[in-house]
Amino acid sequence: MADQVQFARMNGLGNKILVVDMRGRKDRVTPAAAIALNADPATQFDQIMAIHDPKAAGTDAWIDIVNSDGSMAQACGNGTRCVVQALAAETGKKVFLFHTVAGLLEAKEHDDGTISVDMGSPRFGWNEIPLAEEFHDTRRIELQIGPIDDPVLHSPSVASMGNPHAIFWVENDVWSYDLDRFGPLLENHPIFPERANISIAHVRSRTEMDLRTWERGAGLTLACGSAACAAAVSGARTGRTERTVTVNVPGGPLLIEWRNADNHVIMTGPAEWEWSGTVDPASGAFQRDETSGESGARAL
Repeated sequence: MADQVQFARMNGLGNKILVVDMRGRKDRVTPAAAIALNADPATQFDQIMAIHDPKAAGTDAWIDIVNSDGSMAQACGNGTRCVVQALAAETGKKVFLFHTVAGLLEAKEHDDGTISVDMGSPRFGWNEIPLAEEFHDTRRIELQIGPIDDPVLHSPSVASMGNPHAIFWVENDVWSYDLDRFGPLLENHPIFPERANISIAHVRSRTEMDLRTWERGAGLTLACGSAACAAAVSGARTGRTERTVTVNVPGGPLLIEWRNADNHVIMTGPAEWEWSGTVDPASGAFQRDETSGESGARAL
């Protein structure tokens, strides 16, 4: 089996994504390869989206999602948009159905180049998120950081979008909080047995909010699609926002719709191709294509 496979460096609103073509192979991108790729400034990433042959009839691909620390993720909406753009350029298709450990993901590329991903239904049960102890109302749980009589962050909403999220609602600008210090502590808090994505949200209006996220296994990120979805549904669930809201992440805006009809969350935003190359999925050794870096989407 050849050591090298095709891959592309892409981004979804600045969320750094490596799309790796593992179709036709039985092996997987190893944690060692992920760690090595993340250690190189040229390939530093938030998630690897590894495209494998489909495991179920009617699906287009199985997607493995790998964090920059080598751990596996259940969902990455920004990465899914990058996969759609790459496969749409390759196949000419506009609509895709992907299979992940979190379930099925439907996605569509629109004529204007934006991409919508059906992120499925949110889950709010304490044991579905999961939490280490029972909370009957996950719109607000007992968790805080800072002095007990004057906490910096407290009472987050928690939800699962296939991966666990905690959203702390703040009155001040989201940039005024030291998320790179609080994020690791909260991600690894004992209340989250599978760790959690930690977000700070500031509601601007019934249809707009600002969001920063410390991503589980990846750290500070310019855009976390599943966190934007979790924040949007939690905003609606707590009466702060409508069910359709623009979520401003550091990389730009995402449009999130929590549909009444089927309870699904639809995320719409862009994806951008940066450059392509080949990579060894076992070691992470890579080589950049000489012709990569030209503008516009390219097929894998």
